[in-house]
Parts: sequence; structure tokens; C-alpha cells
Amino acid sequence: MALRNTSFLQACRGERPAHTPIWVMRQAGRYLPEYREVRARVTFEELCRSPELCAEVTRQPIDRFGLDAAILFSDILVVFDAIGVPVRFNPAPVVAEPIRTRTAVEALPWGRAADHLDYVYQAVRACKAALADRVPLIGFCGAPMTTASYLIEGGGSREFEHTKTIAFREPALFAAMLERITTLLIEYLGGQVAAGVDALQIFESWGAAFAPDDYRVHVLPHLRRLVSAVKAYGVPVIVFLRGNASLLRQAAELDADVLGIDWSIELDRAIDVVGRDRIVQGNLDPMALFATPEVISAKARAIVEAGRLARGHIFNLGHGISRHTDPGMVAHLVEAVHSA
Repeated sequence: MALRNTSFLQACRGERPAHTPIWVMRQAGRYLPEYREVRARVTFEELCRSPELCAEVTRQPIDRFGLDAAILFSDILVVFDAIGVPVRFNPAPVVAEPIRTRTAVEALPWGRAADHLDYVYQAVRACKAALADRVPLIGFCGAPMTTASYLIEGGGSREFEHTKTIAFREPALFAAMLERITTLLIEYLGGQVAAGVDALQIFESWGAAFAPDDYRVHVLPHLRRLVSAVKAYGVPVIVFLRGNASLLRQAAELDADVLGIDWSIELDRAIDVVGRDRIVQGNLDPMALFATPEVISAKARAIVEAGRLARGHIFNLGHGISRHTDPGMVAHLVEAVHSA
């Protein structure tokens, strides 16, 4: 059966659908009471490993808001199952034994995604069935450096001291880690496409930890390899690189179909950097959803108007939605974007 709402995929191809399509990063999450009801019954880890529950929470924001795309409910760190590294969520991710030496890297099993992540592929199939061809489903992964940073730091970080120390002092080791992770991510995303996702997003959440020149040397080659490889899977590829204001020129070098823009730069300025022949996604500050409806509408209209400077535009937040957001303001945002 054909998809009923193709506006998101049209925009990914650089077409102009009847309205600007919108989805929201972290749209299935703690700000929704129906999501909290599910989480009251299971842990986050159990939720990620239950295809039926993943499908339920993936569908929730589509049912409530009429968004133009769904994104698979999962976490970027489930890929650590394939390398034998346990992760606890408390609620932030914690890796009890960080990997910081060549010996530790070589001791990891580096298994295949197909052998360890089938529950994700089952979740994709369950989501597709639950969505019933209403909207496309987006699959995702973390970018190689973002993924590696959790492995090295043992969790989130402000300074990325250990990650950058390895990159600067042992660049060959850092490159080897990212090379192995990139190979795993290529296979992992291929499995998601085979299971039925309609598009892919790569989250470079912590790219701005590196200065632009260092990012180009130590990080960009691996992200470029990932993007080039998964483009062959035949679905649109979105790269969201948080910290756009410093790294947009590097992002523009990638062969991604869509470049996600965060809230640290005006959308029209970002389009001027990446080129008006590119397709962009973004970029409302998530905190703007705490404003009045009138302010939200005005900001939405301004971003939609700026997006018309690019070859194509998908509306989104400039990062994930806050768990304290009023769902009513999300409904208002969707209506404002669709009517702009």
C-alpha cells in the first residue's frame, strides 16, 4: 500500500509539497502523558527491546499531532550490544567500563549488527504495521564520533577530555575506533532499511566538541564514509550536526540528502553557508515552545519563510524537545507550520 502522506519524502527530494512538512526530534518521549504511562510499566532498556512497545510509543505523537513523519523509538547506544558493552540508563547513559586503550579496543568482540540487534529490526517492522502507511518512518543512528564519545567518556560529557586526548595524542587509535564503529553503523542502518524504514537520520550530537579544523581532520572522514555508504541503500539520508554555527562548512561537504540545522544559527544564514541548492531541516529553538502561542506562530512562520530560500525544507526543532513541554504547544506548532 502506498503512503498516504508523502510530504516529508517529497521535501527530502527537493520538491515543494502542499505544506511544509514537520516532525520533531525526540517526538516520542517524556513530555507525552501516554508515553509516561508506558514507561511506568517498563524500564527504558526494556522499552527499547520490546518491538510492540516501541511501535506503540512511535505511533503516539502521530496519533496526537498529525506530524508528517515518525521516527523509530530507540537509542543510539543500542549498537553497543554488538560489541559487548553494557549501557545503563539512569536516566542518562552510563558505560561502567570506558574503552580508552588499544588493548581495550582490540578486546571488544565487534560483532555483526544482524546477530545482536534484531530486536531493533523487529521494532521497525512493528512500527510500520502500527503506522499503517499513514506517514513515513525514519530510522537512525549516532554518528561515529558521537557514538565513540560515549564509549570513551563512559557517558555524556561537557569537556570530552578523554575523547579529545585520544584524538590528539593517539590519532591512529582514535581513527581505528571510529573506523570500526563506522563499519558497524553502516551494517546497522542497512538492516533498518531492509526492515522497512523510509529515511535515515544520522545524529552528530557532539560534533561541536571539536574545533572546526580538528573536526575536519579527526572526525569528518568517518562521517563522510558513513553517509556515502548508506546513500547506496536508496532512502533519503539526513545528517543532523549539532553545533551548526561552527561546523556548517564541514557539513556542507557531505553527500547527505538533507542537512539538519540546529538553533545556534539563523536558518537563512545557514542556507547561505551550505548553498541554496541544498535541502535543509530545522530549526526552531526547543525552548521557544515555552513561549505564548502568538510567539510560536510568528517564529514558525519566519522559519518556514526562510526555508523557502533552500531547494527544500523540512520543519523541525533545532534539537530534541524538552520533557517539560506542553503537548498543546506542539499541536499549535504543527498547525502553525502547516498553515504558514
